[in-house]
Amino acid sequence: MKKKALFNWSSGKDSALALYKTLHNPNFEIVTLLTSVSEQYQRISMHGVRVELLDQQARSLGIPLTKMMIPEMPTMEVYENVMRTTLTNLKEQGVTHSIFGDIFLEDLRMYRENKLKEMGFEGEFPLWKEDTKALIEEFLSLGFKTIVTCVNEKFLDKSFVGRIIDQQFIADLPDNVDVCGENGEFHTFTFDGPIFDKPIAFEIGEIVHRKYEKPKGTSTSNTACDTDDTPSEFGFWYCDLIPK
Repeated sequence: MKKKALFNWSSGKDSALALYKTLHNPNFEIVTLLTSVSEQYQRISMHGVRVELLDQQARSLGIPLTKMMIPEMPTMEVYENVMRTTLTNLKEQGVTHSIFGDIFLEDLRMYRENKLKEMGFEGEFPLWKEDTKALIEEFLSLGFKTIVTCVNEKFLDKSFVGRIIDQQFIADLPDNVDVCGENGEFHTFTFDGPIFDKPIAFEIGEIVHRKYEKPKGTSTSNTACDTDDTPSEFGFWYCDLIPK
């Protein structure tokens, strides 16, 4: 019997590749995608992608979508309360596993697994400890297409946001930036590939810069672009994607 699972869907490339692998794993049945959404802005948390495009992804994937509505810059307590309520509802539907696209952040995995254990869930990490260079090459070779929607200005400048990830993008990355952005250097929106029934149509809108007050405590998810506790503020460049 297949294990019922929720899939933590960020809309980006790591999620897309992890979902691709999970869909080819006969041990799991994905009951729903789960995505954190900024309640105030109606955009995917930190990725800055409009909810309309998230909805289009879910329809093209043919998988139900659960939106976890999060206030702007939530405390750990607020985030965990919302997550607990969400998982309780899914547990009542027979869901026992939670699948992530994390690759090598040990502290993040430990945090996720500890919180899941409290709720009686198990974590699953189909990309775990894979070489990120090999993963991005696999992603591209499978025919996935993804665009950079957010970059952390500590690592990358404005010129990287709004670019399609291809071999030239990879070659242009500084040496201190992980090719999959696993340290939060950049985030993406995947708009085509073998798991989609049809491509997600959009136009590139304006590029904007936003600065946030540094939240206290450990990040609750890898959607946080910044892992350095030294600065009090950090900034990001965003590329708005407009649904067609």
